[in-house]
Amino acid sequence: MNIHEHQAKKILKEFGASVPTGVVIFNLDSLKNKVKKFKTSNLIVKAQIHAGGRGKAGGIKIVNNENELIKEASNMLGKTLVTHQTGLSGRKVKRLYIEETCDIEKEFYLSCLVDRSSSKIAFISSAEGGVDIEEVAKHNPNKIITVKLSLSKSVNKDDIKKILQPFTLPEKSKKQAFQIIQSIYKILIEKDANLIEINPLILTTEGDLLCLDAKINFDDNALYRHPDIESLRDTNEEDF
Repeated sequence: MNIHEHQAKKILKEFGASVPTGVVIFNLDSLKNKVKKFKTSNLIVKAQIHAGGRGKAGGIKIVNNENELIKEASNMLGKTLVTHQTGLSGRKVKRLYIEETCDIEKEFYLSCLVDRSSSKIAFISSAEGGVDIEEVAKHNPNKIITVKLSLSKSVNKDDIKKILQPFTLPEKSKKQAFQIIQSIYKILIEKDANLIEINPLILTTEGDLLCLDAKINFDDNALYRHPDIESLRDTNEEDF
């Protein structure tokens, strides 16, 4: 079972991973009230659908003031997005996620998944963030690190250092990276997730690590153990 980006980020935050400040809206009536929590008018509007390629389809827009926000949100909500993952019929946008923008220094790729072939937990990391990891694997496989772990309660420091090998991080950011890795590992184990993908994981100009985009997939066969996760199901997104 897949969930929306805003739901994935809420879970990440609950488990101690850093994410940008954001709000979800289902209609324009709630827009002005919800965005009052932001300290800046520089925001990013994201269509929430279970498909990649939103940006190229017009599903991600940066705005700099309230008028631009209202305009883009009005254009996007209810729009049908057609991406390489939706098929020709596309997906209708029924919810938006609005976030504060970030000053990005670097972008990385980080994921954690169940590797059924080896019966282990695999972390995949790369300094090539913000792009399709399959393309990186195809053209620059040497830029991807895979670290496989036996099941345990947490990730040890030596394995975390291996996972972080492709990243060049200041000391402050390394501590945050350790926390993010432990957080997504804990989610995978405790919530029976199959895949947690952070793409990109960003380093801001202030030296902070943030999960800028997030995807989480859960084991359908284990949902009976997690009614909180089952409640996040969006049946409108499950027919493709």
